[in-house]
Amino acid sequence: MKHYLQFKDFSANEYTYLFDRAALIKKRFKEYVKHQTLTDRTLAMIFEKASTRTRVSFEAGMYQLGGSVVHLTTGDSQLGRSEPIEDSAKVISRMVDLVMIRTFEQTKIERFASQSRVPVINGLTNEFHPCQILADIFTFIEHRGPIAGKTVAWIGDGNNMANTWLQAAEILDFKVHISCPRGYEINEQVAGLAGHDHYQVFSDPRQACVGADLVTTDVWTSMGYEAENEIRMAAFKDWKVDHAMMALAKKEALFMHCLPAHRGEEVDADVIDGPQSVVWDEAENRMHVQKALMEYLLLDKL
Repeated sequence: MKHYLQFKDFSANEYTYLFDRAALIKKRFKEYVKHQTLTDRTLAMIFEKASTRTRVSFEAGMYQLGGSVVHLTTGDSQLGRSEPIEDSAKVISRMVDLVMIRTFEQTKIERFASQSRVPVINGLTNEFHPCQILADIFTFIEHRGPIAGKTVAWIGDGNNMANTWLQAAEILDFKVHISCPRGYEINEQVAGLAGHDHYQVFSDPRQACVGADLVTTDVWTSMGYEAENEIRMAAFKDWKVDHAMMALAKKEALFMHCLPAHRGEEVDADVIDGPQSVVWDEAENRMHVQKALMEYLLLDKL
């Protein structure tokens, strides 16, 4: 049994399979061809952090695969409050085939997985967001081909997205140019990196964009950090992705954002709504790669 708790849980060969499988699943979806490999399987979705895209992509995806979904919110589940996380895992995993959790600390999902009888998927934690990067890389492959040897510029917070991009670079052999304001840098220990060969840190976000094949960012204030909003607005003011930054990247560079986006803050409207932006493909692809992921966790390679 496999879990998917962070990007480095899978090998490069497994990702090659997942991306190929996601392409097939997406093609069938676009052609209105049924693809119901998980008939009579049930996915439990546990949300301690709310999300539009995560819920819709997993729920719609599971239904399209022929399965069903149980949706639990904070009030329904109360992981670690009404009962120990480990006890919740033992009970829930006896009743469903797969569990997706979107929560705060990575330790919560790790504790749940340690006692689960079924695969557990990280829908987002404070430390990692593997399903989003899975979708981002699949989107890059669709538009530009293999990501190996390419350069991704990460502009903004050294958060769960940044950590996951760094893990992906080591596994899939590309490079990340990372630029964060002082005090918001990545933590190598949290990211769980093997070395320094696949990333370079830049104090100037513009320099990080030079020669990049992909420029990507996230909101300046993530869920759970709202009390820091005013301080972050001041700290991140020079880290807005604008037309001038994109002009420093390669001519054919793409722009991505995991959404929701705040136009005029972390990205200008003419970038996210411009011709280099693939954010809507990126958002849709969450569903397709997650369908491939759920299939793989339950059925292995088909």
